[in-house]
Amino acid sequence: MMPPILNDRLVPILATALLAACAGSKDPQTAPAPDATSSAAASSSASASNDAVSNAQIQQTPGDPLEKLLMARSPGVWVGRASDGSLAVRIRGGSSLMGNNEPLYILDGSPFTPGPEGALTGINPNDIDSIKVLKNPAELSMYGARGANGVIIIKTKQKR
Repeated sequence: MMPPILNDRLVPILATALLAACAGSKDPQTAPAPDATSSAAASSSASASNDAVSNAQIQQTPGDPLEKLLMARSPGVWVGRASDGSLAVRIRGGSSLMGNNEPLYILDGSPFTPGPEGALTGINPNDIDSIKVLKNPAELSMYGARGANGVIIIKTKQKR
């Protein structure tokens, strides 16, 4: 049997050596690192093109609810009826921090609370310039806990 003082020193040394051996046993395959600015620009332009609905797209489907158009144009957006009959919009499942799974709605820079029939029922589709869905954690970080369930940004046409 080894003396306790030797045991106390030997165990951490052996554990460290074992971890170092395991970590160095695999030869990681490294790909050339892409330019950070070009990859960030490519990912932001890809998400903008996939998750934005323009006025022209809204005009192509007259009569359809805007929530339904969002579901068709934005992957990860689900629209359905809640138990009380109102429209429920979810972005990539429910991840509630405040007891509500609704995304944060922003109309022309100001947050608003959706009505009982849904967030977009009180807005004239002809007045909408674009609708953008944010679901990427990097995009949601500026909205804090309120944006944890995603953010839907609605911009209306401005007088020129």
